[in-house]
Amino acid sequence: MDTQSHDQTFANVDKLSAGIWPEKSLELLSPLETQELMNATDTELYQSFRRCALAVLNSGSMIDDAREILRIYHDFDIQVSQQSRGVKLELINAPASAFVDGMIIRGIKHHLFSVLRDIVYVHALMNQEPAFKANPNLANTDLVFRLLRNANVLQSGEIQKLVVCWGGHSISRHEYDYTKQIGYTLGLRGCSIITGCGPGAMKGPMKGATIAHAKQHHPNGRYIGLTEPGIVASEPPNPIVNELVILPDIEKRLEAFVRFGHAIVVFPGGVGTAEEVLYLLGLLMHPDNQHIPLPVILTAPEKSKNYWGAIIQFLQATLGDKAIDKLKVIVDEPDAVARAVNAGIKEVENYRRDNKDAFYFNWQLKVPLEFQKPFHPTHASMAKLQIHKNQPAHQLAADLRRAFSGIVAGNVKADGVSAIEQHGPFEIHGDPEIMALLDQLLQDFVAQGRMKMTGVYKPCYKIVK
Repeated sequence: MDTQSHDQTFANVDKLSAGIWPEKSLELLSPLETQELMNATDTELYQSFRRCALAVLNSGSMIDDAREILRIYHDFDIQVSQQSRGVKLELINAPASAFVDGMIIRGIKHHLFSVLRDIVYVHALMNQEPAFKANPNLANTDLVFRLLRNANVLQSGEIQKLVVCWGGHSISRHEYDYTKQIGYTLGLRGCSIITGCGPGAMKGPMKGATIAHAKQHHPNGRYIGLTEPGIVASEPPNPIVNELVILPDIEKRLEAFVRFGHAIVVFPGGVGTAEEVLYLLGLLMHPDNQHIPLPVILTAPEKSKNYWGAIIQFLQATLGDKAIDKLKVIVDEPDAVARAVNAGIKEVENYRRDNKDAFYFNWQLKVPLEFQKPFHPTHASMAKLQIHKNQPAHQLAADLRRAFSGIVAGNVKADGVSAIEQHGPFEIHGDPEIMALLDQLLQDFVAQGRMKMTGVYKPCYKIVK
């Protein structure tokens, strides 16, 4: 029986109200969990759930301002009710684009229940597990594992060839087309795609891979989106994502990428992309991880090769040659990228087989607590960052990552944008040499239009040398 036929929809101009039931997830939400959400309409938990649900319903939007989306749909509401046959969601004044002929699009429906699943499960788990207080380092990794397992994205057995693709949400057309080419070459070789699930470089590889999977008659192509509440509200999932997981914060999201994926391909982007590369280098340069294979390929079309030139120059001047040795740059050669990915995944497979490690989760990777602790960008926390070379390179990478994380928050996250409007730009302090390099890199991002999809960009940061 088609469960979608039981959904009830009521039209209201460009907005719709509907009652929907889960199709293949969250029928098993407990009455206590359901009651918790039903009674929490004024709490931060519910507001987070509402923002993420609205983002999912607004899938495909080109607006990267969470507050603008909330303004347009200020009267949107979502309620959870317990029915005798399971959970029901009541949508009130939802975006009409999420429906076709009065029926909610099935992929969007699945994502809505993914939002409910992840928001409720994380809240319950983190409040009830004593391990989070007793051993936070192990507990954080365990939480990442449980969230991925709970979302049913971890698959045992042979290696899945999962390729993480990072890059900007605001990129040019030729860069977007290049990401599709890379996705196509990866898909022809049986790779599935993991991205941050938004537009731009997060959508392109998935779109290319869908064509390749169809050509290869590969019916089980996976298009996995890993996001977090602050990001998904301003970068809704693209329409190709067929498995969505919302991690509780950016640090757990980044850890999920590196433990879940078997290779990483990075396209041109902006501050968020630089943040991801710095996080990755901080881990790979850690003494405990020197021997663990994880192929990282930076790639771009010919017209955009200077983007990586500037990044490499910045990394070499701040973190040194050992950081550059962890990266491979391939310009305008999609097939070469795919072959390098394939070879790297084979190395990962052999290493994990020899060391009896799981193919579905990189347990051996050391992720120190300083890489796991959520960094909350505020004017005070950003001003306290002391970025200097008098520390190990992997720790400097971690501090630089936090600086970029703050700029991402000031650019697109609702709380960060509001803080900038109220108190002015964040101040970033550090060694004059590093600050000069950072200032130049950020100015390049602004000049290239890599900070924002729409409107004129007003810097949310101030470099203090």
